[in-house]
Amino acid sequence: MPFAPRSHHDWHLRTRTVALGERTIVMGILNVTPDSFSDGSLFYSPHHAPERALEQALKMLDEGATILDIGGESTRPNATPLTADEEQSRILPAIESILKEKPTSILSVDTFHATTARRAIDAGAEIVNDVSGHLWDPDMSVTCAQLGCGAILMHTRGRPHDWPSLPPLAPHETAPLVLTELAERLEAATTAGIPRNKIVLDPGFGFGKRLDENYPLLAHLSDLRQFNLPILVGISRKGFLANTLSQSPSLSVLLDGASPSMEDRLHATTAANVAAILSGAHIIRTHDVRPAVEAAAIADRILAAL
Repeated sequence: MPFAPRSHHDWHLRTRTVALGERTIVMGILNVTPDSFSDGSLFYSPHHAPERALEQALKMLDEGATILDIGGESTRPNATPLTADEEQSRILPAIESILKEKPTSILSVDTFHATTARRAIDAGAEIVNDVSGHLWDPDMSVTCAQLGCGAILMHTRGRPHDWPSLPPLAPHETAPLVLTELAERLEAATTAGIPRNKIVLDPGFGFGKRLDENYPLLAHLSDLRQFNLPILVGISRKGFLANTLSQSPSLSVLLDGASPSMEDRLHATTAANVAAILSGAHIIRTHDVRPAVEAAAIADRILAAL
């Protein structure tokens, strides 16, 4: 289908408003975890977590990130579950150190624990990014409503330990399933008191959608426009991209049957990000900020030419 102009929104956060739609907003991923799928332990150690996290945060801000999304618990399959207290012990020092150095930074907390969300917002974060769409903690929607923060509702199909055993999705099933279940999460959030102007939707690439099941979702991303809400896409370094590269005849000699490393997924990530922006994504969540900013600049000019 032909490209269509992207919708414009004022996203109301805890203390400020971010204009969405005129240009793509890049959200940098900051994982203060020892076991995240892509960058586990790079920006975390028990003794140097705030210092490593601050260094990476400043780098991403310098490269053009508008928002930093800070996560303390990995949601990859077979990850070790944390208590909320353990998660907070990782996240809160990072928030404190970043805001001390850059007080105007817009920080998001990647958590599905309502208590962590509350403490992070109290510490100065503006946004709660819940990969479960407020499913895994029944107090999350009411907590976000009380805090008055921005809320990202992501679609997840099952929990990480369920993903290997989930029944497969046919190509025609993926997008309708996501639309139906996101509508349910949106209804629950607004019923709990979260205003629509504080909500962003994320279709949840890779979260319970295996490998090629993600491509119909990307191909039909524009269907999310029916909600008339901003769209966030997090495709960075996902396994389904690596799977496609490993099957490419053109790359067979280079890869020699191996799955591409995290660093070797950059160009595939960039291609998917551009496709998402041209289909209506307002925010791109990424590990690699500068390439995403550069790709967004080109995609934004294409949209401006419509």
